[in-house]
Amino acid sequence: MKKEFKTLNEQVEILRNKGLIINDEEYAKTVLFRENYFFLNGYRYLFMRSSVDKRYIEGCTFEELYSLFLFDREFRNIIFKNILIIENNVKSVISYQLSLKYGYREKDYLTPKNFTTNKEKIKQVNDILKKMKRQININATQHSATMHYVNNYGYIPLWVLVKVLSFGIVGELYSILKKEDQMGIAELYNVDVDVLINYLTILSNYRNLCAHEDIVYENKTQRKIADNKYHKLLNIPIMDDEYIYGKDDLFALIIIMKQMLSKEEFANLIEEIRHVLANLELNLHTIKIDKVLDRMGFPKNYYEIKNLD
Repeated sequence: MKKEFKTLNEQVEILRNKGLIINDEEYAKTVLFRENYFFLNGYRYLFMRSSVDKRYIEGCTFEELYSLFLFDREFRNIIFKNILIIENNVKSVISYQLSLKYGYREKDYLTPKNFTTNKEKIKQVNDILKKMKRQININATQHSATMHYVNNYGYIPLWVLVKVLSFGIVGELYSILKKEDQMGIAELYNVDVDVLINYLTILSNYRNLCAHEDIVYENKTQRKIADNKYHKLLNIPIMDDEYIYGKDDLFALIIIMKQMLSKEEFANLIEEIRHVLANLELNLHTIKIDKVLDRMGFPKNYYEIKNLD
């Protein structure tokens, strides 16, 4: 069955037929035109009567549905800017550590001998170095910072190159470092090497989600984070020998940020999250905020993580 184009009037009628109350039709059409019916419709699940009866809960309004959409946008922006802070920090730390040890010209720091000698990772090392060299060639004439160094010095130092590398490539770069170099960086965040490798992959995935304005609040990751003290300190319930929150959900990302942002940065993050959740709660009438928190993977006492050491 193919999907056919629907006019704004038809879109409004579809929503009404599914039980959604539309008090102001012109407002609804304006929102649908600006935001896209398909994107807005992605937020309907919390307001469905059941997985079988896919009509809206009695009394649910267009404004309530749209409030969840707007909440996710605000939440996504908060998450995105904090991921960028972590990204910049990780790039700075890695470039400093490697430049200090191996040199600041690409012929020095991009030498295969500087990386893991694990035979299973030789192909990965070569592939990542090729990606980095490709970025040097592309950006040598396109990015102002790299152009400046190429034109004036004839090389691009790593602390400049990381500016044009994706977070994903930087995460891959960390995964092929020598063990002692990995440990030196992981210790700065007070985590194990394997944990940090996992964190960087998850952060990169969320960065891409945010950049493309995908639905974030209910996102589940393919990777799970390891159990840590925050799960225990927050008394997160266990089901089937696993914590029900903070493993592969949005709260897992918050736990990662707890360990990778400064204390002040994290405090600001949690305050902003509490603010947007409070605003959303004011706009919810047919469901409770607890239903949203559960979908996000947030325990009810999520705010306590702010003051945990």
